[in-house]
Amino acid sequence: MQSLLLPVAFALASALSNATATVLQRQEALKVPGSSGLRPGLMLDLLRRPLWLAGIAAVLVAGVCQALALNTGPLAIVQPLFVLELPLALIIASTVMHRGLPRAGWAAVGLVVVGLGVALAALSPAGNRTQVPLDRWVPALAFCGGAIVVLSAVALRRPVGRTRAALLGTATAISYALTAALMKSATHIFEDEGAAAFFTSWEVYAFAVTGGTALFLLENALQAGPLVASQPALTLGDATLSLLFGVTLYEEHVRTGWWLLPELLGLALITFGVFTLARIPLAKSLVAADKTSGAAPPQSGQTMP
Repeated sequence: MQSLLLPVAFALASALSNATATVLQRQEALKVPGSSGLRPGLMLDLLRRPLWLAGIAAVLVAGVCQALALNTGPLAIVQPLFVLELPLALIIASTVMHRGLPRAGWAAVGLVVVGLGVALAALSPAGNRTQVPLDRWVPALAFCGGAIVVLSAVALRRPVGRTRAALLGTATAISYALTAALMKSATHIFEDEGAAAFFTSWEVYAFAVTGGTALFLLENALQAGPLVASQPALTLGDATLSLLFGVTLYEEHVRTGWWLLPELLGLALITFGVFTLARIPLAKSLVAADKTSGAAPPQSGQTMP
C-alpha cells in the first residue's frame, strides 16, 4: 500500500491542476467564434487569450505530475483517479465565481469519491511493467486511431448538440487514454536509458501527437454541445480504456469473479455522480455562452439541458 502513495499523490496533484485548467479554458473557449466544423483557427484565437494560456500552464504542471504518477504506479490506478477532475473543477469554479455548490452537487461529489474508492479497492490493480513490445502497440494504435477518425467523422455529420458533443468527448477520451499509455512507456525509457534514448524513442513523439490531438478535440467538444453530453463520455471513457490498456499492454492484474459486483457498484455510483454534476447550474455556466461578455451564441441546432 505504501508503494502506491506516491503515484496516487502525483495523480491527485495532476487532477487538481487539470481541474484548474478546465475552469480557465472552458470559459475562454466559448469567447471565441464557433464553427460547424473542426476549426484549426480555433487554436490561434485561443493563443491570444491570457487566461487560456494560464490554463495551458496548469496543463503542463498536470502533465509533469501525471508523468511522475505513471512512472511510479500502475496505469490502472493512476488514470481512473482523473475521474476526480470534474468534482475538483466545480469546487474551484464555485470558489472563483463565488457560487456555492447546491446540496445535490455535494452529494454527487460524494458519490464520485465513494464510487471511485469502492471500484479501485475492488479492482486492486497490481503490477508495473515498464515496457510494452511493439507487437502489442500496433493493434492498440490501429484501434485507437481508427476509432478517433470514425468518431470525429460521424460527429462532423451531426448538428451541434448532444450527440456531436458525446462523439467528440469519446474521441477525446480515447486520445487521452492512449497518451497516458504512451507516456508511461516514455518515462521508463528516460529513467532506464537516459535522455538520448528518450528523445530518439518513437513513444515520445507518439504521445506528443496524441496529446495534441486530445487537446484539439477537447476544445472542439466544448463548443459542440452541453457538458452533460461530453463530460461523462470523456471522464468514463478515459478511465475505462486506461484500465483496459493497463491490463492488455502492461499486464497489470485486477480482481474478477465476485469482485465484479462491488466494481460495478462503484462504476454505477461514479456514473450517476458525473451525470448529476454535469447537470447542475454551475457546470452549465462553464459551457454556456455569455452574450454579455462577447461570447459566441450557441450555433444553430445546439441544445442545452
